[in-house]
Amino acid sequence: MRCRRAARITLHLVVAAAFFIAPLAPRAAAAADLDCLIQPHEMVAVSSAVEGLVEKITVDRGDLVEQGAVLVALESSAERAAVAVAKARAEVASAIKSSEVRVEFGVRRFVRTEEMFKKDLVPIKEMDEAETGKVLAELGLLEAQENQRLAELEYERAKAALALRTIRSPITGVVVERLRSVGEATGQSPLVKLAQIDPLRVEVFAPVALLGSIKLGMQGVVTPESPLNTTSHTARVSVVDRVVDAASGTFGVRLELPNRGYRLPAGLKCKVRFK
Repeated sequence: MRCRRAARITLHLVVAAAFFIAPLAPRAAAAADLDCLIQPHEMVAVSSAVEGLVEKITVDRGDLVEQGAVLVALESSAERAAVAVAKARAEVASAIKSSEVRVEFGVRRFVRTEEMFKKDLVPIKEMDEAETGKVLAELGLLEAQENQRLAELEYERAKAALALRTIRSPITGVVVERLRSVGEATGQSPLVKLAQIDPLRVEVFAPVALLGSIKLGMQGVVTPESPLNTTSHTARVSVVDRVVDAASGTFGVRLELPNRGYRLPAGLKCKVRFK
């Protein structure tokens, strides 16, 4: 009896210990440092929407560029000439002015003829001619206005075609690589590669034991590798994978790390500890 009672007490103690220790396992894992990699927030291979010869490249590897800054200019003499012609056509107003004068004359003639027709001083033929002349003058003015509008649209299209000859940066970041030189054709391949490094992305492969304990918006303390390991940085979880890699028993986590002033380069190994 004493042996059985002792065995029961031992069993209860083991179960109680397991009950209290099991919830601590994810916490202990969460408190551990996990390997991570600091990467650019976005990589962009900038290409040209049109083919042409590179006339000017304003950036080189390592340069910082703002969004909208000019990266590459293509040869565009024909496009500039087309813009000049289209602008001249859009600014021509003589057709509209002459049509307005015809309309005014046609209205005055119609009013005079109508008054005389009411007094039986002119035949119906002249009345009909006066009314038809007024209508034709109004239609001529409408046609001139439509032609003016078409000329303005042609001018906008010519400016858009010219704008395509200037390649601008879609992001604020750093030039990673310059792939073309002056005089080369654009072709289908990229001209410049850019990297957005503010903010940075921190990629982590967490053990499956942490599944459910790492959530969106959670903060993590990121420590870069030597020699930049003297300062830690706070990042925030932006992505938690919903698919686990069965082979490694891990799942992916992504954190967003502010990098004002570009104090951290991308490509560093790091350690992250979740708060």
